[in-house]
Amino acid sequence: MQVIWMVLFILVAFTIGYIGYSRYLASLTDLDDSRETPAHKYSDGQEYVPSEKPVLLGHHYSSIAGGGPIAGPITAVAAFGWLPALLWIAIGNPIFGAVHDFMALVSSARHEGKSIGYIIGEYVGEQGKNMLLWFAFLLVVLVIAAFIFLVATVFSAYPAAATASMIYIGLALLFGMYLYQFQLPFWPGAVLFTAGVFAGVWVGLRYPIAMADTGALPAGTIVVLGDAGAWEWLPLAAETNPNAALWAIVVALYCFAAAVLPVWVLLQPRDFLTSTLLYVGVGAMLLGAVVGSVIGFEPVEITTAAAGIESVRVDQLTTEVPAYTGFVHPELGWLFPFLFVTIACGAISGFHSLVSSGTTAKQLDKESDARLIGYGGMLAEGLLAVTAILAVVIIAATTEGLINAIATFPAGGGALVSALGVSVMLGVVFVALVFVSFLLTSTDTAARLGRYMIEELVGTPESTTQEVAANRYVSSAICAFGGYLLVASGTWGDIWPLFGGANQLLASLALLVATVWLANADESKQLLTTGAPMVFMVSVTIVALAVIGLWRNPQAILADPSLTYANVARALQSIIAVVLIALAIGLLYLGLNNIRDARAGLGADAIAPSSDDD
Repeated sequence: MQVIWMVLFILVAFTIGYIGYSRYLASLTDLDDSRETPAHKYSDGQEYVPSEKPVLLGHHYSSIAGGGPIAGPITAVAAFGWLPALLWIAIGNPIFGAVHDFMALVSSARHEGKSIGYIIGEYVGEQGKNMLLWFAFLLVVLVIAAFIFLVATVFSAYPAAATASMIYIGLALLFGMYLYQFQLPFWPGAVLFTAGVFAGVWVGLRYPIAMADTGALPAGTIVVLGDAGAWEWLPLAAETNPNAALWAIVVALYCFAAAVLPVWVLLQPRDFLTSTLLYVGVGAMLLGAVVGSVIGFEPVEITTAAAGIESVRVDQLTTEVPAYTGFVHPELGWLFPFLFVTIACGAISGFHSLVSSGTTAKQLDKESDARLIGYGGMLAEGLLAVTAILAVVIIAATTEGLINAIATFPAGGGALVSALGVSVMLGVVFVALVFVSFLLTSTDTAARLGRYMIEELVGTPESTTQEVAANRYVSSAICAFGGYLLVASGTWGDIWPLFGGANQLLASLALLVATVWLANADESKQLLTTGAPMVFMVSVTIVALAVIGLWRNPQAILADPSLTYANVARALQSIIAVVLIALAIGLLYLGLNNIRDARAGLGADAIAPSSDDD
């Protein structure tokens, strides 16, 4: 089948969702531009900063569009075929994920830009708030761990992308000074610095950079720390290679630095510049699929030794993998529930609620912007997930596992872009840069969110220990280097399904928060819009985590009960899975009780601010 039909199917589904369903959501939540947003009410030049819609959309989209919507769909395609993955994205994104993101953003904007943990605490008490914050904090550390690994692997596989990434980070710092220190006009600067980002791709192609020489680097690569043999002792070196292991340390340090800087210094300008790469990259791949299918496709051959791709030939833009391979995969498990936690982004993602209610709500200029940023931003991530499917189905190669997904996506993406007349290797490097750009933004955004959560858990410090924990440098270090330690443990293969289950369970809890908020707002508010997706996601994720924690890992331990690191890791993962389930069940109990009381006329009205807030 030609891949153009996948593109058209998704575009029709998403267009219907945005034109119809997002408008209904705006009515349901009574969006009103005359209502002051937290960005204006608490403007401080640090966290609360009113942002123009394109700037905030760039930050939000690049923050939510991490490695999940690429690695997850590719893994799902390898396990179950492309049809289940495509259908879940087409249905789940506009009805589940976009609703989730929009509601998290609007509810946070109505609660002073506070997190979903704070919001649930308003209705069910401090216990519920702390339970959700601990749940979310654990997820954030898992996100940081997963994305540090992914960024390091991409930098190692595509040294040109490492150079280009350093250039665009430097340009983002300059763009922040241009906008906020010199207060120069936005659009001329946007054009100038965006052009600089694309020029960085050209520089990267000519001056690739690596931390250590693995023997498979492109000719002319600048090596910073010499031969890889001197760094084989590092954590992750055996799991990947010494070059990637060194990059993991660099990324963790970057993550810490970005988390403590004011948002205007790096976060806002960097995300806007990154978003241009995302728009062009996703648009070029989708357009390439259309052009290559309609006008014709010139066969290409891709060889990237550093990425482990010796030679892959793409003759035409048709599906080279089966639409459906079966209900059970020997490694991943059953299609239900594991399809829905393997595609941890692209359809619905709990991490998005942390972004929406953590950083985006603090920068929302007016309430009507939430429709494009919250709902539309999620649809845009769905398009990214579809490009990942397109990239892998046109290549008849092994795509199981995340390491191969990392190598396959830029290769397949480069083949799609080549249909527009671009050199295939230029396309490969550009798509690799696109990939790593949103990996970086999600990584440091996660660290900043983790810092916010620690500060909310501590509250007003009452002891020296609490003062230290609430310190922005200490809390950022806990998040960044906690994530690094998880990666350095060498148990990456087990982190992803646990992250997927935790991520999707948090999504169900964010939908619970939205349902509680609506129930307390008005006794006549219908709750199916958020309640039905919540019930489905709770069922899926609890089953998945129970299988991981109570059946799969214990079976593996009993099969070889010796005291190995792998068995210790499996035991810890089982404990985490059980703790996550317990926290979720406790929050569901508190939330459903509140909804019952609200429907009985005992809840508080909170959808609109009180008269004191007007």
